[in-house]
Amino acid sequence: MARYTGSVCRLCRRENMKLFLKGDRCYTDKCAIERRNYAPGQHGQGRTKVSDYGTQLREKQRVKRTYGLLEKQFRSYFQKADRMKGVTGENLLVLLERRLDSIVYRLGFATSRNEARQLVRHGHFTVNGRKVNVPSFQVRPGDEVVLREKSRNIARVNEALDGVMRRGVPSWVELDRENFKGVVKTLPVREEMTTPVFNERLIVELYSK
Repeated sequence: MARYTGSVCRLCRRENMKLFLKGDRCYTDKCAIERRNYAPGQHGQGRTKVSDYGTQLREKQRVKRTYGLLEKQFRSYFQKADRMKGVTGENLLVLLERRLDSIVYRLGFATSRNEARQLVRHGHFTVNGRKVNVPSFQVRPGDEVVLREKSRNIARVNEALDGVMRRGVPSWVELDRENFKGVVKTLPVREEMTTPVFNERLIVELYSK
């Protein structure tokens, strides 16, 4: 499976916003945005004039990198969102939030989506009693995501759950900390998907050209 293996802090600097790709580090003064708030590379501090296309491209790159996707997979999500009823941009974000790795992150079992993806790939979670190790698995309202019994002593998971209140749990999911499980109560609405803030309309404009 193809994936990005370079520095993720470099991605945040390039997009000029926190994408929360390094977990707890993003909430400290060690965050790359806090230390070097300019684009990477020798010309990063130079002034650039951004066209309309450039603005749309940067927005698409922000969303794609936040959810850890490459171009082919991201375009596939957009095409699926475009075929659905409703607003295409909002449909796209809902599809991305419904990914199992994103749900695991939102519930607080991991401090970043990359960490959540690894946990899912290693088979640490079940959905409605069945082991699922596919990060892109689409979770539905009413589904129960549970950390498997043998995985409940993993130090990183417990550390993430201990700090979940700082990151917060969205209202559309419910975490049962004591039993290491979470329930997807409903699909997220646009107002609840605000970290980081996206302008999905620009992505629709970019792909509609």
